[in-house]
Amino acid sequence: MAKSLEPEEIGGINIIAAGTVLTGDIVAAGDCRIDGVLKGNITSNSKIFIGKTGMIEGNVECSSIEIEGEAKSNINASDFLSLRNTAVLTGNVRVCKIAIEPGANFVGNCTMYTPAPAPSPSALPTPDTKSE
Repeated sequence: MAKSLEPEEIGGINIIAAGTVLTGDIVAAGDCRIDGVLKGNITSNSKIFIGKTGMIEGNVECSSIEIEGEAKSNINASDFLSLRNTAVLTGNVRVCKIAIEPGANFVGNCTMYTPAPAPSPSALPTPDTKSE
């Protein structure tokens, strides 16, 4: 009998295991862990983790990303990028916050930005209630 997915299980952790090579683009609502090889782009509304044995060749769009392995990628992270001491990153990054541990290897350009604040409720336009 098939198990039905509970709402909290939808958008769970997606894993590419060590020894796996996946070619193609990934769009995910939940977190992604890459311990194998991804040859393609990845887009996630959550966190991406590239383990020590992981490698990605493609563009990355995410909330945050932590790299222990290798990435040949242009990365756009709306929150945070962390390069651990074993990380090798070749590509340009656009992030709000970045942490690079001693020993990490980064070749590329980094653009840091501050996200635009959400408009306050009083600043939002109100619908015109007048009728003619």
